[in-house]
Amino acid sequence: MRVTRFAADASAAAIRALQPAPLAVEDEVRAILDEVRSGGDAAVERLTAAFDQADIAPEQLAVPPAEIEAAVGTLERPVLAGLRTAIANVRAVARAQIRENVVVDLEDAQRVEVADLPVRRAGAYVPGGRAPYPSTLVMCAVTAREAGIEELAVCAPPGPEGRAHPAVLAACYLCGVTEVYRMGGAQAIAALAYGTESVTPVDVIVGPGNAYVQEAKRQVVGMVGIDGVAGPSELVVVAVGGADPELVALDLLAQAEHGADSLVALISPDRRLAAEVESAVGRLAGSRQSVADATLAIVDASDARAAVALGDALAPEHLQLVGDDVERLAPQVRAAGCLFVGRDAGTAFGDYVAGSNHVLPTGGAARFQSALSVETFRRRMARVSLPEGAAARLASAGAALARAEGFEVHAESMERRA
Repeated sequence: MRVTRFAADASAAAIRALQPAPLAVEDEVRAILDEVRSGGDAAVERLTAAFDQADIAPEQLAVPPAEIEAAVGTLERPVLAGLRTAIANVRAVARAQIRENVVVDLEDAQRVEVADLPVRRAGAYVPGGRAPYPSTLVMCAVTAREAGIEELAVCAPPGPEGRAHPAVLAACYLCGVTEVYRMGGAQAIAALAYGTESVTPVDVIVGPGNAYVQEAKRQVVGMVGIDGVAGPSELVVVAVGGADPELVALDLLAQAEHGADSLVALISPDRRLAAEVESAVGRLAGSRQSVADATLAIVDASDARAAVALGDALAPEHLQLVGDDVERLAPQVRAAGCLFVGRDAGTAFGDYVAGSNHVLPTGGAARFQSALSVETFRRRMARVSLPEGAAARLASAGAALARAEGFEVHAESMERRA
C-alpha cells in the first residue's frame, strides 16, 4: 500500500485527486442501451456472451424458483447465520423508516392529505466482479420489501458456466425474492428500464456496480428512478488521541479491499498517532495481497475540530470518528453516507450486519444524497379535497394568480365553482 501525506491545509479536492479518473464509457453504454431497447432478450443474450463469456439462451435468463431455493443448501452454516443476522437487522432499521400519512386541514376548509406510497415494481442490481455480494442483495431486497414493494426483480451477472452465484441465490430465497435474472452490466440495467420479452420494466433501479452499470443508471433516469450513481468505495477515519492504531489500520485496509481506486484516508491532529497508524498499515498490508495496490492519504490536521471539518468537506461514503470523547465531535458531521462513532464501530459492521444500509452515496454526493432506504422505493402523493364553500373562498385568489400568468381558462375553472 502506498502512503501520501498531506499538510494541515490540505483541501478535500487535493485528497480526492488521489483517485484515478473514472472510465469514459458514456458512448459505449449508450450503444448497449439502444441495442437492448431494440433487440430485447436476443440482445441481452449476445451481450452476455460478449461480456460475461456465458452462453445463456433467452428462455434461460430467469432463474427457476427451485434453483433459488436449492442454493440455500450450498451455504456453510456460519454464512447462513450471518445472512439471517444481516436480514433481521436491516429489516428492523428499514421498518422504522416508514412514515405515516399526513393530513392538513387549512383555514378555507380545504384538506390536503399527503400519502406515502410504494412504487409498484423495483429492480435491484447485485454486482459480480471479483466475488459475489449476497450482502448487497440483503441491503436492496430487505429494504424494498419493507418499503412495500410487491414485485422485485434482481439481476446478477452469471459466471462463465452460465449460473448466478449460489450465495446470491440463497440470499434471494431468504429475502423472499423469486424473480432473478442471469444478466449483468449495462444490458441488465437496460432490460430493467425498458423491458424485454422476459423482463417486465420496473419503476426504480437500485444497487452498486461498475462504471458501465452506473453510467447506464445515469442514462435511464427519467425512464425510471434510481438510488444514485455510485463510484469507488471511500473511508475517511478521523482519529484523535486514545485511538487504537492497529484497529484504525485494519479499518483502512478493510475498505481498501474494494479496489485500488478506493479512497482511504486518515485525518489526525496527533502526529504520533498518525505515525503509529502508518507503521501498522505497512506491517499489516505486507501479508494481505488484496490491498497491495491501494493508496492511503494521511493528513496532519491542526486540531480535532479541523480534522472533522475536513472529513465533512470530503463528504465520504463512510466516515469514522475514533479516539477519546469523539461523541462530542459527531454533531459536527453533516455530510457522510454513514457515520461510525467510537472504537468498535468499524465500517465493516455497516457493510454487513449493523443494520444500516451499505448502498451509500460516493464521490462527495453525501452532501445532498442519502443512503438507500425505504424512501428510495416510495413516493409522496397529495390528495386534495375542497368541501362545500371552500372553492368559493379560494377562487378569487386563484383566478387572480392564473390571469397574471396568462391562463384565463384556469381562472374560469376556479370561478365557475365559486
